[in-house]
Amino acid sequence: MSIWLKYLTVIAGSMFKFLFGPLFSLAYKLSFLESCILTVIGMMLSAIILSLLGEQIKKHIFNKYFKPKRLFTKRRRRTVRIWRKYGLAGVAFLTPVIFMPVGGPLIATYYGETWRRIVPYMFVSAVFWSPITTGWVYFLKDVLF
Repeated sequence: MSIWLKYLTVIAGSMFKFLFGPLFSLAYKLSFLESCILTVIGMMLSAIILSLLGEQIKKHIFNKYFKPKRLFTKRRRRTVRIWRKYGLAGVAFLTPVIFMPVGGPLIATYYGETWRRIVPYMFVSAVFWSPITTGWVYFLKDVLF
């Protein structure tokens, strides 16, 4: 497999689930630094695309096809509690580990944030969490593989 295909696989995995980046990197025997950089790139691509398209997604897809059966659920209460207490910084910080790179920008867009504010917060969060998750995956590689 070519190195570019490995890189694209790691980036694509990180776009959907942050932990997939380090796992794919370990499987492809990429270095720690390569894994960190590619994982950040994957999350940022997801954050940029979804924060730019978030308003259209909310207007045309969620409001049209996903009308909630119940207004108050555990998940919604938890999301509202995190948003009220910590705001965009809290959502961005928890995006890689709880909300996934797909969920964080959509939550922030839902609460009225613009992509110009979302992207820097997501970048800081990705740079913070990438070495931590990659470090744990590489440290536990004997258990995982």
